[in-house]
Amino acid sequence: MAVKLRPAGILLAAAGALAIAMPVLLLLPGGGGAVPRAAPVPAPIGAGTMPVLARVYERPLFGASEPVEAPADAPRLVGIVGRLNIDAVALVKASDGTTRTLAIGESVDGWSLASLAIDAAFFTRGAERVRVPLPIEPGGSEAGTEETGR
Repeated sequence: MAVKLRPAGILLAAAGALAIAMPVLLLLPGGGGAVPRAAPVPAPIGAGTMPVLARVYERPLFGASEPVEAPADAPRLVGIVGRLNIDAVALVKASDGTTRTLAIGESVDGWSLASLAIDAAFFTRGAERVRVPLPIEPGGSEAGTEETGR
């Protein structure tokens, strides 16, 4: 009994043989033809003026290189209470020594509370914008985090 091949079967067998033979032919020396060589990559612009790597690690990642001192008449931040971006208020000490709570948009001594961060408040007065950080207690411990002895 003779096996009759269909044209689709012949094409499938030829494609399979080609799929197996092609990687072998490409790996043979000279089998893949001449591979064009890429042009040499030029040096980046300003390569000679790049800073020393150690200097890159010394500069701060975010913000200004030098901390900017708040003006003397800016409100002093005592604390932040509440959840940021929801209901947080700032506890500030005004120039007369009284402590007030300020919500975003309220003002004291001509300074308006623009926004709050986890460790600072941002006040504006006209075109002037200042960051007032939370005070850090001596010894590096935050209020309420001291260990108690037995």
